[in-house]
Amino acid sequence: MSNAYRRVILKLSGEALGVDGKLFSHEKFEQVARILAQVQQMGIQTAVVIGGGNIWRGRRGDSLRMGTVAADQMGMLGTLQNSLYMRDTLAHQGAKALVMSGVDIPRFAESYNTVAALRHLEEGRILLLACGLGNPCFSTDSAVVLRAIELECDAILMAKNVDGVYTADPALDPGARLLPDLTYVQAAEEDLKVMDASAFIMLRDNAVPLVRVFGLEPPENILKVLAGDPMGTFLHP
Repeated sequence: MSNAYRRVILKLSGEALGVDGKLFSHEKFEQVARILAQVQQMGIQTAVVIGGGNIWRGRRGDSLRMGTVAADQMGMLGTLQNSLYMRDTLAHQGAKALVMSGVDIPRFAESYNTVAALRHLEEGRILLLACGLGNPCFSTDSAVVLRAIELECDAILMAKNVDGVYTADPALDPGARLLPDLTYVQAAEEDLKVMDASAFIMLRDNAVPLVRVFGLEPPENILKVLAGDPMGTFLHP
């Protein structure tokens, strides 16, 4: 199986890593870790951003009378918990992995900086990038795009709980159609909810080569996409 990419950044849906109302599905973490270990063995440099939606979503803060800043900070900590869990699960698979954080928490993770991150990738470690950009009001979408730019990734791979970009939410609209190919401008103008607006601006202005959106179920889809399978949706300049 030939590799279509040399260095990628993978965005994993936190919600897809929790099952049946549980915060964590150990089975799902193990499945994904096994795939990431295979990717490492293939020689593909891999950074991973895991969302925190299985633990906390910022919009929940409204019902608890929380301000945006505190709610977003809790979301960042959710991504750290997922990253720490994935690191340990990868270790059980024999894979080298390291957590880097956008917030300084030295007893839990190495603080993110681009030079060190590139060195870790070149030395073969899987990078788990936690706490987003370290600031409120920026989602993990913005984090994955900025890190892709900084780390000069060939592609952003977005493994979600839906199998691509649709004309509408397929869970609510049975007539929603899968869109196999879109430009960044088209996706933003049509408000297709793939990423937030600030992420699309960065994609457009920095001409990020490619974003692939596909379903995380089954996790083997990650390997198929890395081998060039055209599943899901291609987003590009």
